[in-house]
Amino acid sequence: MRDDRASPCGGVATLDDKVRFLSRPDSYAPGVKNVAVRETHMSFVFMAGERVYKLKKPVRFPYLDFSTLEQRASACRAEFSLNRRLAPDVYLDVVPLTASASGFAIGGEGPVSDWLVVMRRLDDSANLEAALLDRRLFPAQVDQIAAALETFYRHARRIYLLPEICLAEWNNALAYDARVLLDMRFRLPQGCVRRILRAQRRFLTQRSDLLIERVRARRLVDAHGDLRPEHIWLGEPPIMIDCLEFSARLRALDPLDEIAFLDLECERLGAEWVGARIQRRLARLLDDDPLSGLFLFYRSRRAMLRARLAIAHLLDPKPRTPEKWPRRARDYLRLAAADAARLDRLLRTP
Repeated sequence: MRDDRASPCGGVATLDDKVRFLSRPDSYAPGVKNVAVRETHMSFVFMAGERVYKLKKPVRFPYLDFSTLEQRASACRAEFSLNRRLAPDVYLDVVPLTASASGFAIGGEGPVSDWLVVMRRLDDSANLEAALLDRRLFPAQVDQIAAALETFYRHARRIYLLPEICLAEWNNALAYDARVLLDMRFRLPQGCVRRILRAQRRFLTQRSDLLIERVRARRLVDAHGDLRPEHIWLGEPPIMIDCLEFSARLRALDPLDEIAFLDLECERLGAEWVGARIQRRLARLLDDDPLSGLFLFYRSRRAMLRARLAIAHLLDPKPRTPEKWPRRARDYLRLAAADAARLDRLLRTP
């Protein structure tokens, strides 16, 4: 994958050049003995000693564009600023990766070849996902998460969007889900997908006024956008990292929608009680009537989105861990189907 910046060797710097440099312990301050590297769809993450350095890939997708140095610089600054709302002592800086005749350097002299987000390294065993998998989460810790989220949502910037645009986006999202999840190449259960979509369309037909009213009441906020257990660290206060920095529109969420997503992810990890407890603690803020079906709609929509994103990995020319994604998509479809069945029964009740 090529970038448009000169390499230290005088040629064209490639992403591989940068990854090789950042994977070496001697690229960092003295005392770093080894570097652990993780690759995501959009970034490489380098864990070096007590610090973490994130390098964004020069990629372009329908929902983001990191293809130029300027766009990656802007995305790094946004990631730093937005994540300090919920993790102020974790996100430390944005620094240049420079290139000169002597080679690459982090924050060195010479032309800027790329940008890095610098973070304090966190203990992976201390996040919510690890606690759920190890069955060592206590109600008091869940209450701390709920309290932190309540404060965050009450102070988050309110977003106003035209209700008609929001409704069109909901319908477009369902159509996009159908196009991907019903693709015969993926061999997903067609009947299951169609039943879920049918219940969601029925909700939009019968109860779109609920969504429109919440938009008009300015319930949408500049939220986290990707509130999963793997992004929440337990503590007092809890820390929440890796918000969705690349799209203000995708972060514009009803808090009830975001809590529905967290609830879904906790259930997927075998802890239904966690999301339910958070929902109860935030009941006044969320202001949801369980009989409205809105929470079930939000949850089933999130499950379908996650199923689509999972299976879409197989559309990459060289997907990483290709055996993982069909299983993951089916897991989400199972959860979406259960929610859709409950939603369908509710909508049929006079």
